[in-house]
Amino acid sequence: MNLRHLTLHQLRIFQAVAAHNSFARAAEALHLSPPTLSLQVKQLANTVGQPLFEQLGKKIFLTSAGQTLADAAMDISKRVDLLAEDLSALQGVERGRLKLAILTTVKYTVPKLLGGFCAAHPGIEVSMVVGNRENLLQRLARNDDDLYIMGQPPEHMELICEDFADNPLVLVAPPNHPLAAQTAIAPDALNGAPFIMREPGSGTRLTTERFFTEAGVEVVNRLEVGSNEAIKQTVAGGLGLAVLSATTVVSELTLGELVKLDVQGFPLMRHWHLVYARGKRLSPAALAFKRWLAEHPVNTHSSTAKTKGATICPL
Repeated sequence: MNLRHLTLHQLRIFQAVAAHNSFARAAEALHLSPPTLSLQVKQLANTVGQPLFEQLGKKIFLTSAGQTLADAAMDISKRVDLLAEDLSALQGVERGRLKLAILTTVKYTVPKLLGGFCAAHPGIEVSMVVGNRENLLQRLARNDDDLYIMGQPPEHMELICEDFADNPLVLVAPPNHPLAAQTAIAPDALNGAPFIMREPGSGTRLTTERFFTEAGVEVVNRLEVGSNEAIKQTVAGGLGLAVLSATTVVSELTLGELVKLDVQGFPLMRHWHLVYARGKRLSPAALAFKRWLAEHPVNTHSSTAKTKGATICPL
């Protein structure tokens, strides 16, 4: 086995076959003839010294050696992309790709920010994935993206966390709620109150439950909903109260569809964090976005945030 004979062209073909689980579809995607593609994969397998695919019925699957090569090919592909960006940066040319994964709640602010970033850096191609906390943790563990934006970084991973904006959580109710006209409401007035909660593991839910536990208040978990939009509609319908990021309820509060309860201890102050793995080598595009956040502070509903220093999240 002499891997020095392995070529990037062969790896690209191999990745296409692995992605499509089909020689024919990979050949079509790469605009190659099936015999040419098959020959390249065969030569790659000979170089590796082990079969890369096995056929069961009409389907093909990666062998153990094939999966190992697929992982390595992904690493090599990312490194080649970084090389292209680094060389462009040396020439003073801003090019490259930025992959962001953001929490569903922050979709109300970050996409607007990205418009300005893309206008200032037209050579950088930006892709963005929006998901809940569990989705982002899975992507973070797989190192799928360059940067992540979330409210409460996990404590069990070695991460660099930079808080760049305040994220106040407010307690909202329907306009006709008995507490709507009161001020300086004691937390124990909420004992037994029905609440609409985010899904387990949500950062907003964890913060809410921590507050009520510390206040000695027991609220009723009436419903669990995985969407802020659905929670707002449920609260407006009178089914319970909810704690939500202030950025998500600006319109509803302005239109009078929801009201903010003046409960002592609220708003609960949290922060939006820019997160990436400790030791990760950030691409020039990712570094450009970090600089953009530092130079263009995000205004939240209740305060103007400013970029702060990076910290290493605890394990």
